[in-house]
Amino acid sequence: MIEVRISDIPIDEQACIALAKDPACGGMVVFSGTARNTTMGRKVIRLEYECYLPIALKELRKVADGAMGQWEVKNIVIQHRVGVLNIQESAVVIAVSASHRKAAFEACQYIIDTLKKTVPIWKKEVFEDGEEWVSVHP
Repeated sequence: MIEVRISDIPIDEQACIALAKDPACGGMVVFSGTARNTTMGRKVIRLEYECYLPIALKELRKVADGAMGQWEVKNIVIQHRVGVLNIQESAVVIAVSASHRKAAFEACQYIIDTLKKTVPIWKKEVFEDGEEWVSVHP
């Protein structure tokens, strides 16, 4: 099962975990990327995320499909926030379940790394003294 979602509503991490659970799976890896309060010594007030929803959802699905094709995983849940995020709010949650932990760890790592490179979601950091769009696609 693959579940991908992009929303301006705060992510419910426990709901992501519940969706990914499966009685056949002995391993689950959950990654939660949260808004931190500093970047390179500058105080961050908030983050703002934007995306082009149809393409971003399509690309998220492609990333999840890629993980399913490379590792023996049972369920993948990816949820990403858009809009304004306060410090410590989750920007992205990924939950991967598999029969064994190694596949879950590797698939989760692949998903977050690939998502950051390929999915058109843009982040702006708002500081005490200005704001800056962050290039997430090298």
